[in-house]
Amino acid sequence: MRDHNGAAHLVPGGLPRHIWHMIKLTTLLLPIGYAVLMYQFSSWRTRRELDSRSTLLADRRLNDLCARMARALDLPKIKVHVYEIEPVNGLAAPDGRIFITRGFLQKYHAGQVTAEELASVVAHELGHVALGHTRKRMIDFSGQNAMRVALATVFNRFLPGIGPFIASGIVTLLAAGLSRSDEYEADEYAAALLTKASIGTGPQKALFTKLQGLTGMAGAPPAWLASHPSSEDRIRAIEELEARWLAQKS
Repeated sequence: MRDHNGAAHLVPGGLPRHIWHMIKLTTLLLPIGYAVLMYQFSSWRTRRELDSRSTLLADRRLNDLCARMARALDLPKIKVHVYEIEPVNGLAAPDGRIFITRGFLQKYHAGQVTAEELASVVAHELGHVALGHTRKRMIDFSGQNAMRVALATVFNRFLPGIGPFIASGIVTLLAAGLSRSDEYEADEYAAALLTKASIGTGPQKALFTKLQGLTGMAGAPPAWLASHPSSEDRIRAIEELEARWLAQKS
């Protein structure tokens, strides 16, 4: 554009205004494009890893408990896969598949975890799937990376060298808060499902008391547990939920 004297409108730096706007738009679109690419890559990598290192659960007792939960949900079957890694964990894939790790299954075979307690892990992961947490987490992961890049760029202008560390800390704190909220919601879903399947919340609460010992937390806790609420808080939340159920019945 030109002013009434025919001169082109310029912005600081001598660039024409329309070029400046294009640069600003590109700056905004790059993090979005980066997030989309990261989401696609993360989904592909996760699916490939789980496909290559997992098998269907073949334990009769656990499968019987899963069948009870399936009936409570009016599902023909709940398939559980065993992820061949040592750390004690359960997870739900973005495609809805449920996994328990070989390490968790070994604790069960060693008598450190009951079948009902392990079933409560399956119920919890089903909650993540039913409540849409699994896909949201993949999107969150991509968005977090894009946010880190954007914040690091901003902070690095004012605090060269340490800007990226500050950006990473902020994003990590925000993500942990969101993750803890998801865990409470999945716990509530699991409590309702276990109750409906006549398994009860006892195994769910008992497992929480064992988590610290099961994960071998002599030093720092595993990364996945750091983003979870404390066991005491999770047990308290379930008991408060049960109290509300009783009040509604009376």
